[in-house]
Amino acid sequence: MDSLFSDAPIVLDLPDAEITYFPAFFSREIADELYADLLQSIPWQQDQIKVYGKQHDQPRLTALFGNDGKPYSYSNIIMQPHPWNLLLLKIKAMAETVSETQFTSVLLNYYRDGKDSNGWHADNEKELGKNPVIASVSLGAARVFQLRHNENSDLKRNILLEHGSLLLMKGPTQHHWKHQIPKTAKPIGGRINLTFRVIQ
Repeated sequence: MDSLFSDAPIVLDLPDAEITYFPAFFSREIADELYADLLQSIPWQQDQIKVYGKQHDQPRLTALFGNDGKPYSYSNIIMQPHPWNLLLLKIKAMAETVSETQFTSVLLNYYRDGKDSNGWHADNEKELGKNPVIASVSLGAARVFQLRHNENSDLKRNILLEHGSLLLMKGPTQHHWKHQIPKTAKPIGGRINLTFRVIQ
Protein backbone atom coordinates (compact mmCIF):
# COMPACT_ATOMS: atom_id res chain seq x y z
CA MET A 1 0.00 0.00 0.00
CA ASP A 2 1.40 3.37 -1.02
CA SER A 3 0.40 6.78 0.20
CA LEU A 4 0.28 9.68 -2.22
CA PHE A 5 1.35 13.16 -1.18
CA SER A 6 0.10 14.86 -4.33
CA ASP A 7 -0.77 17.96 -2.31
CA ALA A 8 1.68 19.51 0.13
CA PRO A 9 0.90 19.25 3.86
CA ILE A 10 -0.85 22.31 5.28
CA VAL A 11 0.28 23.57 8.68
CA LEU A 12 -2.56 25.41 10.38
CA ASP A 13 -1.57 28.81 11.74
CA LEU A 14 -3.33 28.53 15.09
CA PRO A 15 -2.10 29.60 18.55
CA ASP A 16 -1.66 26.93 21.23
CA ALA A 17 -1.82 24.16 18.63
CA GLU A 18 0.24 21.94 16.36
CA ILE A 19 -2.04 20.76 13.56
CA THR A 20 -1.02 19.60 10.09
CA TYR A 21 -3.40 18.54 7.33
CA PHE A 22 -2.36 16.12 4.59
CA PRO A 23 -5.15 16.48 1.97
CA ALA A 24 -4.07 13.53 -0.20
CA PHE A 25 -2.43 11.11 2.19
CA PHE A 26 -3.86 8.22 0.16
CA SER A 27 -4.61 8.22 -3.55
CA ARG A 28 -8.29 8.12 -4.45
CA GLU A 29 -8.01 4.55 -5.71
CA ILE A 30 -6.45 3.29 -2.47
CA ALA A 31 -8.82 5.37 -0.34
CA ASP A 32 -11.79 3.80 -2.19
CA GLU A 33 -10.43 0.31 -1.48
CA LEU A 34 -9.77 1.08 2.19
CA TYR A 35 -13.26 2.47 2.71
CA ALA A 36 -14.91 -0.58 1.14
CA ASP A 37 -12.73 -3.04 3.06
CA LEU A 38 -13.19 -1.35 6.44
CA LEU A 39 -16.93 -0.94 5.98
CA GLN A 40 -17.30 -4.71 5.56
CA SER A 41 -14.60 -6.06 7.88
CA ILE A 42 -14.87 -3.91 11.02
CA PRO A 43 -17.19 -5.18 13.82
CA TRP A 44 -19.06 -1.89 14.20
CA GLN A 45 -21.00 -1.25 17.40
CA GLN A 46 -23.36 1.44 18.66
CA ASP A 47 -22.87 2.43 22.28
CA GLN A 48 -25.22 4.31 24.56
CA ILE A 49 -24.39 7.78 25.88
CA LYS A 50 -26.07 9.71 28.66
CA VAL A 51 -27.30 13.21 27.80
CA TYR A 52 -29.03 15.24 30.51
CA GLY A 53 -29.65 12.05 32.49
CA LYS A 54 -31.18 10.11 29.59
CA GLN A 55 -29.64 7.27 27.59
CA HIS A 56 -29.38 7.72 23.83
CA ASP A 57 -27.79 5.82 20.97
CA GLN A 58 -24.45 7.35 20.07
CA PRO A 59 -24.92 9.16 16.71
CA ARG A 60 -22.34 7.02 14.88
CA LEU A 61 -20.90 3.50 14.97
CA THR A 62 -17.51 2.77 16.53
CA ALA A 63 -14.83 0.12 17.01
CA LEU A 64 -11.55 0.00 18.94
CA PHE A 65 -8.42 -1.94 18.02
CA GLY A 66 -5.22 -1.94 20.03
CA ASN A 67 -2.29 -3.52 21.83
CA ASP A 68 -2.37 -5.76 24.89
CA GLY A 69 -6.12 -5.57 25.49
CA LYS A 70 -5.89 -2.03 26.92
CA PRO A 71 -9.38 -0.47 27.10
CA TYR A 72 -10.14 3.13 26.21
CA SER A 73 -12.76 5.23 27.99
CA TYR A 74 -14.49 8.46 26.99
CA SER A 75 -17.88 10.02 27.75
CA ASN A 76 -18.55 7.29 30.34
CA ILE A 77 -18.05 4.63 27.65
CA ILE A 78 -15.42 1.94 28.21
CA MET A 79 -14.36 0.25 24.98
CA GLN A 80 -12.50 -3.05 24.86
CA PRO A 81 -10.08 -3.38 21.92
CA HIS A 82 -10.10 -5.99 19.21
CA PRO A 83 -6.67 -7.34 18.18
CA TRP A 84 -5.08 -5.58 15.21
CA ASN A 85 -5.82 -6.91 11.75
CA LEU A 86 -3.40 -6.71 8.83
CA LEU A 87 -5.17 -3.85 7.06
CA LEU A 88 -5.21 -1.62 10.14
CA LEU A 89 -1.56 -2.39 10.83
CA LYS A 90 -0.66 -1.21 7.32
CA ILE A 91 -2.57 2.05 7.75
CA LYS A 92 -1.05 2.48 11.23
CA ALA A 93 2.49 2.08 9.86
CA MET A 94 1.89 4.86 7.34
CA ALA A 95 0.42 7.18 9.96
CA GLU A 96 3.42 6.48 12.18
CA THR A 97 5.81 7.52 9.42
CA VAL A 98 4.50 11.10 9.20
CA SER A 99 3.74 11.48 12.90
CA GLU A 100 7.01 9.92 14.14
CA THR A 101 4.93 8.19 16.82
CA GLN A 102 4.36 4.51 17.62
CA PHE A 103 0.60 4.21 18.07
CA THR A 104 -0.93 1.60 20.36
CA SER A 105 -4.60 1.89 19.40
CA VAL A 106 -7.07 3.17 16.85
CA LEU A 107 -10.63 4.33 17.45
CA LEU A 108 -12.75 4.00 14.32
CA ASN A 109 -15.92 6.02 13.75
CA TYR A 110 -18.46 5.29 11.02
CA TYR A 111 -20.70 8.22 10.16
CA ARG A 112 -23.50 6.60 8.18
CA ASP A 113 -24.90 9.87 6.79
CA GLY A 114 -25.16 13.56 7.61
CA LYS A 115 -27.30 12.84 10.67
CA ASP A 116 -24.38 11.13 12.40
CA SER A 117 -22.05 13.43 14.29
CA ASN A 118 -19.49 13.88 17.06
CA GLY A 119 -20.05 16.73 19.53
CA TRP A 120 -17.56 19.21 20.97
CA HIS A 121 -14.73 17.44 22.82
CA ALA A 122 -10.97 17.23 23.25
CA ASP A 123 -8.93 14.05 23.10
CA ASN A 124 -7.54 14.72 26.58
CA GLU A 125 -8.34 11.53 28.52
CA LYS A 126 -5.69 10.81 31.13
CA GLU A 127 -4.61 7.54 29.50
CA LEU A 128 -3.51 9.51 26.41
CA GLY A 129 -0.80 11.36 28.33
CA LYS A 130 0.13 15.03 28.63
CA ASN A 131 0.46 16.11 24.96
CA PRO A 132 -1.24 13.36 22.96
CA VAL A 133 -0.47 12.78 19.30
CA ILE A 134 -3.62 12.02 17.30
CA ALA A 135 -3.42 10.97 13.64
CA SER A 136 -6.87 11.05 12.04
CA VAL A 137 -7.47 9.36 8.66
CA SER A 138 -10.67 10.21 6.77
CA LEU A 139 -12.28 7.96 4.16
CA GLY A 140 -15.56 8.42 2.32
CA ALA A 141 -17.75 11.51 2.25
CA ALA A 142 -15.97 14.76 3.13
CA ARG A 143 -17.13 16.24 6.44
CA VAL A 144 -16.46 19.59 8.11
CA PHE A 145 -14.14 19.42 11.12
CA GLN A 146 -14.68 22.39 13.42
CA LEU A 147 -12.17 23.74 15.93
CA ARG A 148 -12.71 26.33 18.67
CA HIS A 149 -10.33 27.71 21.27
CA ASN A 150 -11.22 27.12 24.93
CA GLU A 151 -10.27 30.60 26.18
CA ASN A 152 -10.82 32.81 23.11
CA SER A 153 -14.26 32.32 21.57
CA ASP A 154 -13.23 34.34 18.51
CA LEU A 155 -10.67 31.71 17.55
CA LYS A 156 -12.43 29.19 15.31
CA ARG A 157 -11.48 27.19 12.25
CA ASN A 158 -13.31 24.87 9.87
CA ILE A 159 -11.47 22.22 7.86
CA LEU A 160 -13.05 20.02 5.20
CA LEU A 161 -11.65 16.54 5.86
CA GLU A 162 -11.45 14.97 2.43
CA HIS A 163 -11.49 11.37 1.23
CA GLY A 164 -8.01 9.90 1.79
CA SER A 165 -6.73 12.73 3.99
CA LEU A 166 -4.87 12.69 7.31
CA LEU A 167 -5.08 15.29 10.08
CA LEU A 168 -2.26 15.28 12.62
CA MET A 169 -2.78 16.95 16.01
CA LYS A 170 0.02 17.12 18.59
CA GLY A 171 1.66 19.29 21.24
CA PRO A 172 -0.69 21.42 23.40
CA THR A 173 -3.62 21.20 20.96
CA GLN A 174 -5.93 19.11 23.16
CA HIS A 175 -5.37 21.39 26.17
CA HIS A 176 -6.50 24.55 24.38
CA TRP A 177 -8.87 23.47 21.61
CA LYS A 178 -12.04 21.42 21.22
CA HIS A 179 -13.26 19.92 17.97
CA GLN A 180 -16.39 18.35 16.51
CA ILE A 181 -17.98 16.85 13.40
CA PRO A 182 -21.39 18.57 13.23
CA LYS A 183 -24.51 17.19 11.64
CA THR A 184 -25.35 18.32 8.13
CA ALA A 185 -28.64 18.47 6.26
CA LYS A 186 -26.85 17.82 2.97
CA PRO A 187 -27.52 14.42 1.40
CA ILE A 188 -24.09 12.82 1.81
CA GLY A 189 -22.78 9.29 1.97
CA GLY A 190 -20.91 7.50 4.73
CA ARG A 191 -17.55 8.43 6.23
CA ILE A 192 -15.06 6.27 8.12
CA ASN A 193 -12.59 7.99 10.41
CA LEU A 194 -9.60 6.28 12.03
CA THR A 195 -8.01 8.12 14.97
CA PHE A 196 -4.67 6.59 15.92
CA ARG A 197 -3.46 7.32 19.44
CA VAL A 198 -1.14 6.14 22.21
CA ILE A 199 -2.79 4.67 25.31
CA GLN A 200 -0.30 4.78 28.19
